[in-house]
Amino acid sequence: MCQNIETDGKKKVLSCIQPSGMLTLGNYLGALKNWVGMQEEFDCTYAVADLHSITVRQEPAKLRGQIYSTFALLLALGIDTQKSTVFIQSHVPEHAQLSWLLSCYTQFGEMSRMTQFKDKSAKHADNVNVGLFAYPVLMAADILLYKPDLVPVGADQKQHLEIARDIALRFNRIYGDVFTVPEAYIPKTGARVMSLQDPSRKMSKSDENINAWVAILDSKDDIIRKFKRAVTDSDSCVRMSDEKPGISNLITIYSAVTGKTAAEVEREFDGKGYGAFKLAVGEAVADELAPIKRRYEEIIADKKALEALYREGAERAEKVARKTYFKAMKKVGFVL
Repeated sequence: MCQNIETDGKKKVLSCIQPSGMLTLGNYLGALKNWVGMQEEFDCTYAVADLHSITVRQEPAKLRGQIYSTFALLLALGIDTQKSTVFIQSHVPEHAQLSWLLSCYTQFGEMSRMTQFKDKSAKHADNVNVGLFAYPVLMAADILLYKPDLVPVGADQKQHLEIARDIALRFNRIYGDVFTVPEAYIPKTGARVMSLQDPSRKMSKSDENINAWVAILDSKDDIIRKFKRAVTDSDSCVRMSDEKPGISNLITIYSAVTGKTAAEVEREFDGKGYGAFKLAVGEAVADELAPIKRRYEEIIADKKALEALYREGAERAEKVARKTYFKAMKKVGFVL
């Protein structure tokens, strides 16, 4: 039975995450940790965006496992199904249905200019499919279905939010007030975590070097080992500086998990060298993630309870999505 969530006039927020592999420390510190806190301030809707995963070829059993895992991990992080709507995207058919409708109000030139299409088509040159080209329209449907006031975005997602806004404004100009035009939300906190092996690049689960990223569910030994191997420089001074990207990245991570300022971190490790600092960062990260890992293992072990939660979330999400979708279809002229 679908329960109503008390919103108390809060602004609506929508965020989605792909189940495209193990989520990283970068995902956690950059976004997911904020998702938990935002539940108190906003009316939040969170989705596992599984439809977006198949723009590249997936092994069915592996994809299925990743969807389960990502949903369970959101709960383990502290996303509360009594406070937020949490669901799996493909369980709400209006996402794909509205995507087709919006595709007819999106120009070819707009899609061809999307930066991520250019990047991904170069990376997957043997599979430049229509889905890869048009997935920003599906992303627009993901957003516009739930009429959010705000959408948290990072630097690499701003272009997708802008195209969603453009589509909404275009549709509204033709048919009246159908979609809410969302604003970008920049969280008050959120660390930009870089690769442990190449601090000029963002930490990514797609990095082929397993020492470059830390998974939220990594063991304590693996976490500490990866930080011990983190690329730094030939100096031994723990100091935040553009000239020291490796150490600056580690300071950012340590600050994010301990709550200490960069200046406090510099004082704490003054004269102690990189070895002691790397070990301390690894231990602090492992301690931060350990409760999440324990909770995840409890949740993923009870598939029946997990299934009940994602089905309830989909039922709740579809009640909202259906209203928006039918309104858009009626405005266009379809018989309902």
